[in-house]
Amino acid sequence: MFGAIIGDIAGSRFEFHNHKNKDFTLFHNNCFFTDDTVCSIAIYKALHASKKHNYEDLEEKCIEYLKTICVKYPDCGYGGSFWHWIFSSETRPYNSWGNGSAMRTSECGMIAESLEEALELAETCAAVTHNHPEGIKGAKAVSACIYLAKTGSTIEEIRDYVNKNFYKLDFTLDEIRDDYRFDVSCQGSVPQAIEAFLESESFEDSIRNAVSIGGDSDTIGAITGGIAEAYYGVPEDMTYKAKEYLDSYLKDMLEV
Repeated sequence: MFGAIIGDIAGSRFEFHNHKNKDFTLFHNNCFFTDDTVCSIAIYKALHASKKHNYEDLEEKCIEYLKTICVKYPDCGYGGSFWHWIFSSETRPYNSWGNGSAMRTSECGMIAESLEEALELAETCAAVTHNHPEGIKGAKAVSACIYLAKTGSTIEEIRDYVNKNFYKLDFTLDEIRDDYRFDVSCQGSVPQAIEAFLESESFEDSIRNAVSIGGDSDTIGAITGGIAEAYYGVPEDMTYKAKEYLDSYLKDMLEV
């Protein structure tokens, strides 16, 4: 969970002022948590609450926690459609292909007990809002990477799985860095976030990779960080530092 949070915080100050290299202060005074952290924590809570009922009520729990937690942070950077969904009585999805489905899915892969379950959980958690095929695809790709990473798959095995089942990773970060621009679609940001992990040498290096390509830096950082946590773990000092950016309510939500 903290992998996604750290990626979000590290990328937060660069979302609209991209930094196109890996040399930057990871935890800066200008960093902050965004909607990526808030939504990830909401899905984290929904999964753990629903697990007690074999996930039979997961859709309802996702709606409940997204609305009750996210409403407390109206200005943390939600997309317009999601903002209106939170602050209305509406519970139906709105056919989004945005990367909001993928950035909040890290706990799906971590809590799942099989690859199939990781995919199923990701689809359910995405589809309460982002029920467009690309929105679901992005969430499932990230959740699958996390499950494979936590269960001992190698970098090349994870790359191969993504290539065969989700996206063609036919580029390197160096090849796209100069020209990559802000893109909130799953199809325009999830492959790049996955590649940032695949080219990494450590947890911290994965976050630096993610931020260095620019674009939607906090969300790409959150996606990459979630996968990297499953593969490398998160250094304890970085978890401690990330907690300093959270308020007491969000920290309490992380205590299951």
